[in-house]
Amino acid sequence: MKEIFEWNRLFFNGLPENFILEVIFRSTVMFLILLLTLKLAGKRGVKQLSVFETVIIIALGSAAGDPMFYEDVGIIPAATVFLVIISLYRSVTWLTGKSKKFEEFIEGKTECFIQEGKFSISTFKKESLAQDEFFSELRIKSIEHLGQVKNAFIETSGEISVFYYPDQEVKYGLPILPSLFLKKNKTIPINGVFACAFCGHTEKQKAGTAKCNVCSKEEWVEAIKTIRTT
Repeated sequence: MKEIFEWNRLFFNGLPENFILEVIFRSTVMFLILLLTLKLAGKRGVKQLSVFETVIIIALGSAAGDPMFYEDVGIIPAATVFLVIISLYRSVTWLTGKSKKFEEFIEGKTECFIQEGKFSISTFKKESLAQDEFFSELRIKSIEHLGQVKNAFIETSGEISVFYYPDQEVKYGLPILPSLFLKKNKTIPINGVFACAFCGHTEKQKAGTAKCNVCSKEEWVEAIKTIRTT
């Protein structure tokens, strides 16, 4: 039965102390191999990462890490893994340049989330991005309501691109500030312009209840019409 806090086992796992020198050598070699691999991958491989490129980085990290300190993992097999991964990476990037369908399969495609100040429902249902998460992305860009946004896209990198209405064209829109959005209710308290809490469609409503003409949902938020301040 092993005792707890066996210092030699805890710090060296039963290996001789001079194994540290081998760890230093292994780490240096794998660092250089990793650096060379990313260099060969090109600038595109170290910018905003796609799903495929993320897989590549994870695979490289695993192949690089184990030989650094596991005595039973050799450097040559790990280097072979690097060669295979970089060959696959080069092959896939070549194919994405040759085939648009293959590129969309690997990289995905840009999707429009907001069109003319309201959600594109068909696109939003296909993506896993939650409404709260999307609102957070917009608030980071100093957006208060959807009426300020002409179009918004989710790029293949996962980033959000936003195109704004000019100040003179800003319309009533669904507020995305928590203090206002959380006032959504199925009961419309007064006559005025209200926005559907689900899709952002705005229209004049009378006090009472109503269904959205676009998505048939029944929760509403009083719409606001303010210009962006940067």
